[in-house]
Amino acid sequence: MSEPSRKTAESPAAPDKDVDARAARKVAEEARDAEWRLPSFGKQLFLGDFRLDLVHPHPRPDEAARRKGEEFLERLRELCATKIDPAEIERTARIPDGVIQELRAIGALGMKIPERYGGLGLGQLHYGRALMIVGSVNPALAALLSAHQSIGVPQPVKLFGTAEQKETWLPRCAREVSAFLLTEPDVGSDPARLRSTAVPDGDSYLLDGVKLWTTNGVVADLVVVMARVPKSEGHRGGISAFVVDMSTPGITVEHRNAFLGLRGIENGVTRFHQVRVPAANLIGPEGAGLKIALTTLNTGRLSLPAICAAAGKWATKIAREWSRERVQWGRPVGEHEAVARKIAFIAATSYAMEAMLDLSGQLADDERNDIRIEAALAKLWSSEMACRVADELIQVRGGRGYETAESLAARGERGVPAEQLLRDLRINRIFEGSTEIMHLLIAREAVDAHLSVAGDIIDPEASREDKVRAAARAGGFYARWLPTLVTGAGQRPGSYAEFGALARHLRYVERASRKLARSTFYAAGRWQGRLEYKQGFLGRMVDIGAELYAMSAVCVRAQADAAASTASAASTASSDSAESAEPLAGGGATAPGRSALRLADAFCRQSRVRVEELFDGLWRNTDDLDVKLARQVLGGEFTWLEEGVLDPSIPGPWIAAAEPGPSERDGVHRTIP
Repeated sequence: MSEPSRKTAESPAAPDKDVDARAARKVAEEARDAEWRLPSFGKQLFLGDFRLDLVHPHPRPDEAARRKGEEFLERLRELCATKIDPAEIERTARIPDGVIQELRAIGALGMKIPERYGGLGLGQLHYGRALMIVGSVNPALAALLSAHQSIGVPQPVKLFGTAEQKETWLPRCAREVSAFLLTEPDVGSDPARLRSTAVPDGDSYLLDGVKLWTTNGVVADLVVVMARVPKSEGHRGGISAFVVDMSTPGITVEHRNAFLGLRGIENGVTRFHQVRVPAANLIGPEGAGLKIALTTLNTGRLSLPAICAAAGKWATKIAREWSRERVQWGRPVGEHEAVARKIAFIAATSYAMEAMLDLSGQLADDERNDIRIEAALAKLWSSEMACRVADELIQVRGGRGYETAESLAARGERGVPAEQLLRDLRINRIFEGSTEIMHLLIAREAVDAHLSVAGDIIDPEASREDKVRAAARAGGFYARWLPTLVTGAGQRPGSYAEFGALARHLRYVERASRKLARSTFYAAGRWQGRLEYKQGFLGRMVDIGAELYAMSAVCVRAQADAAASTASAASTASSDSAESAEPLAGGGATAPGRSALRLADAFCRQSRVRVEELFDGLWRNTDDLDVKLARQVLGGEFTWLEEGVLDPSIPGPWIAAAEPGPSERDGVHRTIP
């Protein structure tokens, strides 16, 4: 390999570790899609405009897509039931190569890749259902498929790649494993501090840097790498996305990470040293890397709700079977109110997770709506609620819930991996945007309409003229908008009558949507530019929106399921085909019928209690006190509280050094034959 030319661009200095907050926000703001080209149910919900017409009637796949999807799901279900041993994966902390080869053989590595490139061409709906099946067997295996197809090489190339890039990379992605590399040892949700660099050198780039938590990186054939290109003559520079073949010299996977759960996950630390990447491997223009990443995640985030929905369905099954079998004080434990409440929560929440997943997935397939908020809400809400479901399942199971499946089986009982469920699900509150980051991301999108008209008023760098113009725009916008928050369909008793008993809940959603919009407006007026620092308020605001979206999805889903079951029964009676009236519920032959309405009603009642608590918490909380106390803790005022215990941590720095340079370790990368 020739020495890199220093005439094209100078080696960039690593970004300042102390990038100020304003610079970091600027990088994040430039990466988001500032335009709303399509309507958004979620955006309007936060504005107090309950656009039920955007999600009702429940969208459905066309018959050809449905048949293709169901045929693949049947093959996948058979493979997972007969060829995968989940206990072996948990015991050895490794997915056998043979399992991945079997999945490759039926097309599971190319589910979302168009057929012309060798994939199956499935839509998001059936892709989500496929992840549910795989995730129910072993979530680490679902993580492998998801990291490859939701955020790995196929999706960004499909969305942003040139025709030549699609022809080059997508056929490989249909049979090889890929990964997405953004995070670094000292860079998480703040990409402004990204240190990996790609220095232009003739018709290629020289890539240097260290990437952390590279899911699939240990076994990947191809990866998408985010690296900073220095600005120079002929190069606009900025964080950019590159497809990199892992067989390229200079790449070392230095470590395979181990975690609380997902014990079969192939996640590692990857070092790049003077890795020559052809310019043809750049996806999109220089500087577009973060925008590509965020756009990919708009639908990519729906993979985690699929895994959560699968967990909920399995938890419902185990809770039902165990709570009928276990008898205490003369009755099955499920008949005692303390346990019955947990079972009701598990079942109702599981139905809601699947409803949100399927609705969001079908909206993505229809491509008629902007679903960035809906997908983010589904990820946020499902990852939080699934952990609660798993925790309640362990409580229902008692001591057996805390015992491993292998131990239970060894002493002669059914090996139910309830504790593994909780361990495996916990990462979903961190993966692909932690709960805290999701709160801020969704809040930013939710208040976009306000910032677009009034942002300059609170921007300290805006000129006086800009502030005056913004004030004029804001006056016109709010003169039109505020009156719409006074009254609406939710106050009319006959609204949404086609939903029967569920109509009351949709009326509540409409009223709560307007109340949420009024609360947000009041908060913006009260705190103005300081609102971005009121993360407790913003988090509760987003959580209210998530619950309202969940209720909407559940009501629309239950009404469609009930209507389909009624139509199917009538069609069967007249000996007609009932294909067009197939219920939406996936994963089995049992139609939900009108029982879906009862489940939906129960969920909405539970959700409304949570919403009222969140509304109360907007203004009655200890946020300011907590921030003050935290500063005192960080300042060392309470170190006396830490006395009297020992720290079992293994010595070492909090954050490992990640200076560029050649690797000093043996590589652990392996290729699946």
